Amino acid sequence: MDKSPHKAQNVVAMTHYQPDTGYSAIAQIESYWEAIRGAHLIPKRSDIDPRGIEQALENAFILERIAPGIARLRIAGSHLNDLMGMEVRGMPLTSFFTPAARPTVADLLEVVFQTPAISTLRLTSPASGTRPALEARMILLPLKSDLGDVSRVLGGFVSKGEIGPAPRRFDILTKEVLHIVTGQPPMPAPVPPPAHAAKPAQAHANLRKPAGVAEEKRPFIGQPKARKPEANKPDAQGSDRKKSGKSRPPYLRLVKSDD
Repeated sequence: MDKSPHKAQNVVAMTHYQPDTGYSAIAQIESYWEAIRGAHLIPKRSDIDPRGIEQALENAFILERIAPGIARLRIAGSHLNDLMGMEVRGMPLTSFFTPAARPTVADLLEVVFQTPAISTLRLTSPASGTRPALEARMILLPLKSDLGDVSRVLGGFVSKGEIGPAPRRFDILTKEVLHIVTGQPPMPAPVPPPAHAAKPAQAHANLRKPAGVAEEKRPFIGQPKARKPEANKPDAQGSDRKKSGKSRPPYLRLVKSDD
């Protein structure tokens, strides 16, 4: 056995690598989901064994999708009951959120079910009256039903701080979505590229293009000018008269008389 004194540079403080201390139950639930998933895309609901997450059961729950954007709690740990002050089985997941955050949660559930994807939420419940402020984390991990469709979720919900008077409802601070690929760890959702600016010629053409139902502007084209008759050019009748030797008598005749 080596009894030599340890050097300071060989000791590494691991506290710097635990930015979210107090949320170990979330990590346990996610690690268990990854273990039963194996090389498959998504594990089945029937693969879940409560003994695999025994240390995190009070924070675990299972959701069932019953309509687009709506998922109810089929199984819920005691921590979720404490947050609501009642039995939460059969309630929608959005019951834990403020009215302003519920549309975001509904959209996020559809992303988890349809993509499929993993979602992690950072939550807060502000202080009000006798209720102290709360911070929380939630994770949503998709599962297949016995029919093979992705309509279940294994989740974890952990809050830090004194709960105070129930019910407690939360706002969303941040959300993260990870896409799932078979045989690979979950990857961050791709960010759509920014729209490129139109080229100068195209932009100029767009400016000249009429908006709505307006017609395009056309240049004004006036009526063609009438051609003036030539003064010295005899008409056809005058030519005929000259050829025939006859002249047309004048209509008026001036008569001068000295009487």
